Amino acid sequence: MATPAFDLTKLPTRAPADFHKDDTLRQLERIKNELVDWQMRLYAENRRSVLVVLQGMDASGKDGLIRKVFSGLNPQGVAVHSFKEPSKDELAHDFLWRIHARTPAKGMIHVFNRSHYEDVLITRVLGLVNATEARRRFARINDFEQLLREAGTTVLKFYLHVSEEEQRARLLERVQDATKHWKYEAGDEEKARQWPQYRAVYEDVFEHCSPAACPWHIVPADQNWYKAYFVAAALRDALAGMNPQYPASKAERPE
Repeated sequence: MATPAFDLTKLPTRAPADFHKDDTLRQLERIKNELVDWQMRLYAENRRSVLVVLQGMDASGKDGLIRKVFSGLNPQGVAVHSFKEPSKDELAHDFLWRIHARTPAKGMIHVFNRSHYEDVLITRVLGLVNATEARRRFARINDFEQLLREAGTTVLKFYLHVSEEEQRARLLERVQDATKHWKYEAGDEEKARQWPQYRAVYEDVFEHCSPAACPWHIVPADQNWYKAYFVAAALRDALAGMNPQYPASKAERPE
């Protein structure tokens, strides 16, 4: 595979120097309070929706991020979907078939904990999809996301950028901490050794599937507090830009 122009090794995995943990956590709590209001407006307006796409290397902290950012929102208006190895039935259809059924309805925020991009990431590392087929899928993914936007869905895509060193520490913690044993999978070490291959296919995705209308956000993810702040702030800003409004009352006013 040719080396793409996009180079993850040149992007930071830690918070900017002027961000401090305690101050950032206080800002995060304020943003989460704002998100409660914006989500209620989006749900009540019932005209548009938001799709949050989360991707990242193993142990980049997708699950923890979802708990930290979305736990305070009204569960009636949020749904989380995880796309892993496709079932036999899903494999009998096109690769986006299982994805489309999980996109958000009007008024909803949906979170993809891994997404349609798995079909141009792990499939390539495993040799199931070659570069030519990946290019075709890139085009279909761009068309799919444009379709969602035209239907009123704002698509926010986040790559949780964790360093190799931090990933190794977190994978070791899964072995040593009894409360995290459930996260451990037999193939974790092999995936960690395949870091260069995964980085290359991610870089290819960012180069070909990041149009100006739907860019990837590369989130420094070595520090969980900054990662949560980054995503929460981006979601808040997107909702504020949408500016959903409570609908006018349909009830007749009393005389």
